[in-house]
Amino acid sequence: MTETASHCPAVKAADLLGDKWTLLIVRAMMLGATRYSEFTAAIPRISPSVLSARLKKMCDDGLVIRRGGAGQQARYRLTPSGRECEPIVAMLAVWGIKWAERNTRIGQVDVGSAMWDLHKTLDVAELPDGETVFAITLTDIEAHDRWWIVASRREVDLCNVDPGKEVDLYMHAGLETLLDLWMGDRSVGEAVETGDLTLAGEPLIADTASRWFPLSPVARAQKEGINPAAMPLPE
Repeated sequence: MTETASHCPAVKAADLLGDKWTLLIVRAMMLGATRYSEFTAAIPRISPSVLSARLKKMCDDGLVIRRGGAGQQARYRLTPSGRECEPIVAMLAVWGIKWAERNTRIGQVDVGSAMWDLHKTLDVAELPDGETVFAITLTDIEAHDRWWIVASRREVDLCNVDPGKEVDLYMHAGLETLLDLWMGDRSVGEAVETGDLTLAGEPLIADTASRWFPLSPVARAQKEGINPAAMPLPE
């Protein structure tokens, strides 16, 4: 029997966005990912073949466009229809915070994906000019517990090996604490006061941590009194 298309717009939309990998790619692009290597860093569990297939289908469906280079050198950008998926992803995040997050354990969190989210949402406008180097030690996990972030106004790089640069701020905290702060469930001041977050190094950077500390797009929108579904995409 030949499969027929549904007349229901919700079913048609689900055909385009119902796959979890598609939603994760859109989410990564909302946080600034454009290259193949950035997608694999943001979504460590996706296989190369699945990523390539999803990106091709998203191009065919008009959600993204591909520009420049061949293979992994290409850049991907959201189209207007892709950009309008943002409220869907934002509201899924709001729903997940309320209903799904309680079922997540820190051992189930991919540390690489979590650190990618953190480094992409650092507020570089609140940092000094030039490079600022952060050395982060995660105190509640054994593997992949050391990370470095090299931030400037133009770009922010995440490293899991020492980049050999002078460190401006040392940060010690559990991954669970960092994620609580990122989701807006706790304040930086509270975490420092309880000893769950330790900041050592340049006093000016440490003292202004509440201003530059990474916040998820949903938490930032809520902090600014904006409906998460209406928050703007990063430039």
